Amino acid sequence: MAHLSQNPADKERFVCLYPVYINSKKTLAEGRRIPAQKAVENPSCGEIRDVLTAAGMNVYVENKMHPREWNRDVQFRGRVRVQLKQADGSLCQDKFKSRKEVMVYVAEMIPKLKTRTQKSGGGEPGSQQGEGGKKKKKKK
Repeated sequence: MAHLSQNPADKERFVCLYPVYINSKKTLAEGRRIPAQKAVENPSCGEIRDVLTAAGMNVYVENKMHPREWNRDVQFRGRVRVQLKQADGSLCQDKFKSRKEVMVYVAEMIPKLKTRTQKSGGGEPGSQQGEGGKKKKKKK
């Protein structure tokens, strides 16, 4: 295990965040990690990245898939890596002491993004739900 660095500032040591972790449409079994009422509907890697970058965190996106994500669409792809600790082991930001605190913060902030607030005015979310219902009926 010599290849794994002990330095928290190395990119391999950043914590991973998949959009699935904060997706209110997912169950705990499907990979959601925070309570559904705190989660956000269908978050994207870009939104997670934007929120954390705005919060002043050191982040980068990888083209990875969550193992339980059955949908291989581009919108569900991606993993965001976030630096929680600096090289000396101290926290980068005191408000983010753990991965869970980062997830809850991101889930709170995504609905406030301009891209989200503009979309909610149109009929887009309703049409997506309708499509989902039709797909489920076809499978049965």
